[in-house]
Amino acid sequence: GELVLWSHSFPEDIAERVKEADVVIVNKVRMFAEQIDSAPNLRLICVAATGTNNVDIPYANSKGIQVKNVVGYSTDSVAQITFGSLLALMNHSAYFDNCVKSGEYSKSLHFTDTGRSFTEIAGKRFGIIGMGTIGKRVAAIATAFGAKVSYYSTGGSAHCSDYPSVSLNELLSESDIISIHAPLSDKTNNLISLEQLKMMKQSGIIMNMGRGGIINEADLAIALDSGIIAGAATDVFVQEPVPADHPYLKVKNRERLILTPHIGWAGENAKNVLIKGIAENIKSALKLL
Repeated sequence: GELVLWSHSFPEDIAERVKEADVVIVNKVRMFAEQIDSAPNLRLICVAATGTNNVDIPYANSKGIQVKNVVGYSTDSVAQITFGSLLALMNHSAYFDNCVKSGEYSKSLHFTDTGRSFTEIAGKRFGIIGMGTIGKRVAAIATAFGAKVSYYSTGGSAHCSDYPSVSLNELLSESDIISIHAPLSDKTNNLISLEQLKMMKQSGIIMNMGRGGIINEADLAIALDSGIIAGAATDVFVQEPVPADHPYLKVKNRERLILTPHIGWAGENAKNVLIKGIAENIKSALKLL
């Protein structure tokens, strides 16, 4: 067969680029009715990710087109980014790093710097929104740190008997740290807005490592600037890359917010597992075609 590669595709490019394809491999590219109908030979859509919200699966299936994703490839990678961001936030890593590199520490009369205080994860209430594969891994790591884990299942199907399941309101009001690992759906879109953020502890931290759109971004910026919560971290955004006038880029105290450009999926091992998973999906699908 012939392999055609495109490093980037705008929405208006898709129909033309898939029109002769039997198989398409996509990531963050919409495959809805318009795009699917433009490809009469299409038999398989391979999503180079876990999330499938950019593909109209029912419509594809109605046309006899299989849709396959790769589940679980990035579990360790996302968990690592989650705690990397959390530790950078809680430990005030940027401040202390700058303290030494700027020369301020060299001028000090003391062996340490007390410009910022930090608390330990141990003993904290750690709430997880979305107890799928990644949520479970984050829960295990949080437990290893000594945190007390509880969770809210957004879809009602992902559960774990190792930890208590609570309502969203209870999780918001009682947790010191909240980490989101849910897919974007009708149930989770705008799940956390200013109303929910006001339920959190003033010392609370919230992280979105699931999908952009689960947290209302403008409301989170307001909550940080208003001192409603202490800090936040996110690896995902409604629009990626973020526009230059994004609310997060206007947050006054940048130490309160850790931002990463959707890198949770991209650990080296995760990418290798993803590529192998795509290959296996194509092989298994072609046997059935």
